Amino acid sequence: MIQAIVLDIDGVIIGNKKGFNWPLPNVEVLSTLKKLCEEGIVVSLCTSKGTFATKEIIEKAHLDNLHIGDGGAVIVDFIKNKTFEINFIEKDFIKKLVTEFQKNNIYLELYNSTGYFIDKKTASNNLRSKHAKILYQQPKIVDNLLDKVDNIEIVKIMPIPKNENEKNIVIDIFKSFKKDLTLQWGVHPTAHPAEFGAITKKGISKGESVKKIFNFYKIPLKNILGVGDGMTDWGFIKLCGYKGIMGNSSKELKKALNQKDKNSFTGTGVNENGLLSIFKYFKLI
Repeated sequence: MIQAIVLDIDGVIIGNKKGFNWPLPNVEVLSTLKKLCEEGIVVSLCTSKGTFATKEIIEKAHLDNLHIGDGGAVIVDFIKNKTFEINFIEKDFIKKLVTEFQKNNIYLELYNSTGYFIDKKTASNNLRSKHAKILYQQPKIVDNLLDKVDNIEIVKIMPIPKNENEKNIVIDIFKSFKKDLTLQWGVHPTAHPAEFGAITKKGISKGESVKKIFNFYKIPLKNILGVGDGMTDWGFIKLCGYKGIMGNSSKELKKALNQKDKNSFTGTGVNENGLLSIFKYFKLI
């Protein structure tokens, strides 16, 4: 019996069809999530993007439970206006990484639980405008990103390389910090081929946060449906007794899913409201 659903956002409930499922999820998807929640099923969103960017979706569907943002660094209930958990990165690590990324001209954003910051020297970067649309919020532009570190608590460092060479630079810089921090990668349907790095405190992940949430709710993982479209989602999907992936999922995720398992299913693509096909397969709707 499915008692809870965990959903990635981008590529699962948000696609790239303007007015259909972009910038907000399709109305049929939102109404279905709301109905499931009203029926007593816990519906938790689980994303690597800024936690604040999930608020409007959660409020529209009235998902009155805990949700995961910033790759697992923040767990909140926006309806009740309560923070369940928040994990800050040590300032020394932030300063060293900011210095290295700026030295290599990597576009960079720093996140707290309510917004994000960029250096004024990078304000004209076209990645800024693309990402602001995805996050439904403009960044706070500061004179010097390094100086700002002392005054704000940071939950996530987000380098956004513009090509494969810059991505390799990010990965190489991060090697010196992997004992203390975690690096995950994500994409967005409207921003291909850009990849978004998410650097958080060590041990932070979508999977670990899902464990915490459902330990709190006392819902066994075997009674949860997990749905995603990328390998960072596999960290929580593999924990769930019911597994769904989108038709637009990465090749790696499709390979990871056991297609012969009756409790696993590949739906249609996000631009066809593929999440609903997964719900139908598992007889949720």
